[in-house]
Amino acid sequence: MYPEHAPRVPAQRAMEVHQPAPLPPAVAVPAPVVRVQPGTVPTVASIVLPDGRVVTGYAVSPVQPEPVAPKPPVSRAAVNVALGGVGFLAMCGGLLLLTTFIAALAAFVHQLVILAAVIFGGWIAVQVFSASGRTGGTTVHIRKAVIKRNKFYG
Repeated sequence: MYPEHAPRVPAQRAMEVHQPAPLPPAVAVPAPVVRVQPGTVPTVASIVLPDGRVVTGYAVSPVQPEPVAPKPPVSRAAVNVALGGVGFLAMCGGLLLLTTFIAALAAFVHQLVILAAVIFGGWIAVQVFSASGRTGGTTVHIRKAVIKRNKFYG
């Protein structure tokens, strides 16, 4: 498919040399001047270059950007006051939430104390009112104990 490689001697290679050909000078032909009603067709401008060529085209006026309305300057003090107001409002909201949380926590603790008092008071009431109904208590003989304490044996 491919021809076999045949080594060539450098002298056998064919060389083509191209010499640049100078361009003929352009003939300067002035553009015909056509009278046109003003305002309907833009004017045509022609420029003669240093080598004698003429470039003809429409003159393009640069696009003017629309004027920007000047912004009034804002003082740094006004910005600082505004930012301080925003920070103050955020702090007030946070304090409102904090005081609400503290009030809820205080109410919770208050309810826990009342619950503990009711449970403890009920336990004490059960102990007091059920002690009189018992018959299996310990009887202490005071006279005998006093005698034993004073070591009088009889």
